[in-house]
Amino acid sequence: MDRKAVIIPTYNEKENIEAIVRKVFSLDGNYHVLIIDDGSPDGTAGIVKSLQTEFPDRLFLIERSGKLGLGTAYLTGFRWCLEQGYDFIFEMDADFSHNPDDLPKLYAAAAACGGVAIGSRYCDGISVVNWPLGRILMSYCASIYVKTVLGMTIHDCTAGFKCYSRKVLETIDLDDVRMKGYGFQIEMKYTAWKLGFQLSEVPIIFINRRLGTSKMSGGIFGEAFWGVIKLKFRKFNKRS
Repeated sequence: MDRKAVIIPTYNEKENIEAIVRKVFSLDGNYHVLIIDDGSPDGTAGIVKSLQTEFPDRLFLIERSGKLGLGTAYLTGFRWCLEQGYDFIFEMDADFSHNPDDLPKLYAAAAACGGVAIGSRYCDGISVVNWPLGRILMSYCASIYVKTVLGMTIHDCTAGFKCYSRKVLETIDLDDVRMKGYGFQIEMKYTAWKLGFQLSEVPIIFINRRLGTSKMSGGIFGEAFWGVIKLKFRKFNKRS
């Protein structure tokens, strides 16, 4: 059986973390979970440590000091998962905006294409629940902007719910990934695509968080806007 790891970055997610971990572990498929916690002052890491006594062989924790960015959290997780020998590695939020029940569908799509499976909010219309209209328009237009500038054919260029085959993360030079916030999701998809991997979109329904506070900010979008233009002129090398 393929070894599967779900990476969940956290910052102040005490309201959600136990429920999301238990939900993932309730699924068939023997998923493991790696929490990357950026020094949450609300005690998120402590809750994870208490759960590790119950799931010592499936739940793992990396603690970092302070908010170091979404991209660096995932890069830390990718390196750890590769070292541990996982075959498929997922990105997922802690707040249930990504439905854990969709993990098997993402796994099946990534296994079939050998590349990246994307939980897509826009490949089957607009499938977003409880977002303000302005937020939906900003996200949807961002994907159109990315598609126009970079030429990718996928519908949801900024999606953060994904499954990578091991081969993708082994091939991408993770040390050369430059965007740290919202743009990280774009850069990883574009890099995989430029290196010849298939991107497969799986329709999902994205539900805005019910508990906790969103970490989105205007600066994150600014990095993505200018970063996409720089991506257009980048050369991408495979990891040596």
